[in-house]
Amino acid sequence: VPGLAKTLMVKTLSQALDLSFRRIQFTPDLMPTDIIGTEILEEDHATGKRFFKFNKGPLFANIILADEINRTPPKTQSALLEAMQEFEVTYGGQTYPLDRPFFILATQNPIEQAGTYPLPEAQLDRFLLFVKIGYPTEQEEYGILSSTTGSNTQTVEPVLSGEEIRQIQSLVRDVSISDDLINYVGKLIRTSRPDTTTSDYVKEWVRWGAGPRAGQALILTAKARALLKGRYAVIMEDLHTMAYPVLRHRILVNFKAEAENVNTDLVTAELIRTIERPKISV
Repeated sequence: VPGLAKTLMVKTLSQALDLSFRRIQFTPDLMPTDIIGTEILEEDHATGKRFFKFNKGPLFANIILADEINRTPPKTQSALLEAMQEFEVTYGGQTYPLDRPFFILATQNPIEQAGTYPLPEAQLDRFLLFVKIGYPTEQEEYGILSSTTGSNTQTVEPVLSGEEIRQIQSLVRDVSISDDLINYVGKLIRTSRPDTTTSDYVKEWVRWGAGPRAGQALILTAKARALLKGRYAVIMEDLHTMAYPVLRHRILVNFKAEAENVNTDLVTAELIRTIERPKISV
C-alpha cells in the first residue's frame, strides 16, 4: 500500500540507532552493479600508472531500504543473496565485507500488478520476517494528518549505537529455550512440508513448506520477543506470535488454495491448532 511512510519509518529507525541509511529504488532497468558497486579506471598522477578501483554501491550501509523490490528482474534481485547471508559481496574475484550491523528491509507491490517479478524462493527465505502494513486506524490517521501538515519539525536523537545493537544481538542468542520447545518448532516446520506432513490440511492446500532456516528464524525471533517482554526464557506465546511473520513468506500455497482464498496465515493457524504442544512450555 503506497503512502504509509515506510521510507520515513526506516529512515527514522536509522537515525534513532545512529546508523547509515541508503534507499535503493528497484526499477526494471536496475543492474546488479547499481547495487553492489563497480570497478572504475583511475590514474596515479604521481606515476602515471592506471589501475582499477572498486567503487562501493549503496549496499554498503547499515540499513538498506529495497523499495519495490519486485519491480526489478530476478537477476538484479539475486545480487542481494550473498549480502543477506554472508554479510559480504564479491566482485571481480575480490570479497568486500559489509558494514555491521547490516539490515535490509524491502517493500513489494502486489504480484498481480503489471511490471512485477516474483521473488525467488531462495531470496524470500533469507528475509527474517514478512510484516504486513495496512491502512492506519481512524485515530492514527487523524494523528498523521495533524502532525504532518503543520510547520513544526521533529528531530530524532540517537538512542543506541551500532556497537550496542551488536551486543544486544549477542544477548538475544543467550536467551534460553527448552529442548521441548525446540522439538516443537522442528515438528511445526516439518509438518508444513507436503511431502513429509501428516496433516491433511497441508497436503490439500500447500505447495511448498518451510525449510530449516524457518526454524532458526522462529527460535531467534521468539528469543528477541522474550527479551523485549523482560523475560530471559522463551515461552509458547513467543513462538505462536512470531510464527506468522516468520512463515508468511516461507510456506507457499497451491493454486487451489489461491482460488479458495486460503493464505499462509490460515495454514499457520491450522498448524498451531493441531500440533501437540509440550507439557512444559518454558
